[in-house]
Amino acid sequence: MLIEFFLKLKQGALPVSIKEFLVLLEALDRRVISGSIDDFYYLSRACMVKDEANYDKFDRVFGAYFKGITGLPEGATALIPEEWLKRLAEKHLTEEEKKRGRYAPTQERVIFEGTMEDAEEFFYQTKFIPHPVNAPLAVYTDGLPVVLPSEERVRQMLTGTSHKPDDVITLHADGRQGKKGTEIMFLPKLRTATVEKVAINAVMAGCKPEHLPVVLAIAESGCGIGTTVFFSQWACVSGPIVKEIGMNAGVGMIGPGCPVNSAIGRSYQLMAINIGGAVPGVNRMNFGSPFNTAGTCFAERVDGLPPGWKGLNEEHGFMKSESMVLVGLATGGIYGAQFSPGGYRSLQRSGHGGVARRLGVKGVPGPHNWLEYIIPDIWAGREGGFIFVMAPEMAKHLYDIGFKSKDDVYKWLYEKSFEPLGKYKLRSWPDEAPTQGWTGIERT
Repeated sequence: MLIEFFLKLKQGALPVSIKEFLVLLEALDRRVISGSIDDFYYLSRACMVKDEANYDKFDRVFGAYFKGITGLPEGATALIPEEWLKRLAEKHLTEEEKKRGRYAPTQERVIFEGTMEDAEEFFYQTKFIPHPVNAPLAVYTDGLPVVLPSEERVRQMLTGTSHKPDDVITLHADGRQGKKGTEIMFLPKLRTATVEKVAINAVMAGCKPEHLPVVLAIAESGCGIGTTVFFSQWACVSGPIVKEIGMNAGVGMIGPGCPVNSAIGRSYQLMAINIGGAVPGVNRMNFGSPFNTAGTCFAERVDGLPPGWKGLNEEHGFMKSESMVLVGLATGGIYGAQFSPGGYRSLQRSGHGGVARRLGVKGVPGPHNWLEYIIPDIWAGREGGFIFVMAPEMAKHLYDIGFKSKDDVYKWLYEKSFEPLGKYKLRSWPDEAPTQGWTGIERT
C-alpha cells in the first residue's frame, strides 16, 4: 500500500526520495501518529514534501489515492518486504547513517567559533523565505535576541539535571506517544535530541539551571507546532516546583514580567526551531499566534484550589509532592470571559447587572454558576477542547454552588455541550475525518 503511494507521488512529478520515505516508515513504526488518515496526511506531507510549492501536487495525489479510506490498515509498514528496504537503505544511506541504524540528518555540535560580537551577529542572521512568507526569517532564533550558548554556559545549565549530556530524550512513562523509553521525535522533521541540545536551547531562551527540569519535561512532548490553522502552543506547570523556581501563578501569569515563565515558555519555541526544524511558510503553515511570539508558560496555583479540587499533577496520576508539565496545542487563542469585573461582582454579591438578568437570577444573592453565561458563546463558532483558566475566587464560587471537584465541572460541561446532529453537520471540522472534506482540492 505505502510502496504504491510512494510510486504514485513520483509519477505525480513530486521530487520524493527513498530517504524521505524511510523517515515516514520509521515514524509510522514508532507510532508517532494514530491510525487516522488525517494524521497520516500531515505526517506524510511533513516527511515527503520539502517545498511548499509542491503541496498542491501532493494533495492531488493523496486525495486520489486515499479516497474513501478513513484509516491505515494495521501493520501497514509490515507490507513492505524487509529485504527490499535493506537494499534501498544500503544504496541511499551514508556509512554514518547505516551505523546509527536510522536516517537522521546530523547537526553540528559547534556551529560558530569567534568573538562574542561576531557570535551575536551570527545568531541574528536571517534567511529569505519566499511565498507565502515573502520576508526574511531568523535561522536560529524566534526573531528576538538570545543568550549566546557558549560551552561554559551550557555546562552550567547542565548542572540543573542528573541526566548525562548525551542522554537521548525519551518517554519516562507509558502514554499516548508510546511506551516508556521510546525516543522522542521532534516535529516537524522527526529529529531526536540529547539532553545537551535541550540545554543549549534553554540557555538561548534565558533559563537558569534550576529551570532545566521543566524544559526537559516540555521536550518530552516533541514540541509539536500544528499546521494550517491558528495553532498555539503553551505549557502549564503544576506541583511544588512552581514555588521552588519562582513562577508566577497569579495575575499576569500569561503575560510579560516573570523571567521564569517567559524563559521556559520561550524554550519551547526555540526547540521547535532548532531541534524540530520548524520554519514558517515551509513546514509551519499557519498564520501565527501571540502565544508563540516568545513562547507561553504559566503555572497552576494549587494552594488556591477549593477543597477536593485536585491539581493537574494529581489529576494525571502524580502525587501532590511531584511536579508535572501539561503541554498543549490549541487551534485558537484566548477566549476571554465576556463580562466586566464589576458585573461579575454584582452577579455574585447581590444578583444585579446584565449577567444576572441573562441567567434569570436578578435580585438573588450569589454564588451563581458563571459558566452558564459563557457556554453558549464558546460553542457558537467553534468546537474542540478547551482549557479553562480561572481566578481562585471564581473556582470558589463554583465550589460553593455544588462543584466539589474538577470532575463535577467536567461532567457539567459535558452535559451542556450537546447539540442536534443537523446543527453539528454545519460545522467545518467534522468534515475532516468522516467525509474527507479536505480532498476537494482546487487547482491553483
